[in-house]
Amino acid sequence: MVTPQLFAAYPTAAALAVADVGHVEQIVRSTGFYASKAKNLIGMADAVMTRFGGEVPTEMADLVTLPGVGRKTANVLRSAALGLPGLPVDTHVLRLSKRLGLTRDDDPVKVEAQLNALLAPEEWGEFSLRLILHGRRVCEARKPRCAECRLATICPSRQT
Repeated sequence: MVTPQLFAAYPTAAALAVADVGHVEQIVRSTGFYASKAKNLIGMADAVMTRFGGEVPTEMADLVTLPGVGRKTANVLRSAALGLPGLPVDTHVLRLSKRLGLTRDDDPVKVEAQLNALLAPEEWGEFSLRLILHGRRVCEARKPRCAECRLATICPSRQT
């Protein structure tokens, strides 16, 4: 919701790297934790400029060195923006992976590795998106709608 205004004000990493933190805070205020986000956005842009020559890095090891970028964000960037393998593990992916018996772990990094081993790299991003949508639309955290679920016959957690 805030990206159109942010990108209009700061269309390049170079512009964002020298942005006024107060102005960036105003733009991202509605997202919550706006002070940290503004600081991280500027720090990330500065790191892209100074350490990566103005080019967003593509490797996970490089992405997670950027301020405010963890594995989930790096995987989203790789799979959604860069067309590279990446399996973001958010709360939906974590919850559904456990409900479906694909993992017993609670650690997103371990779950990511376990899910990656089950799929071809080119399927990682799409798989994550499907689990997220399924978790939002059918297999909700508090009240899963198992009667409507297409996976109910194979789901070890189905509620009857």
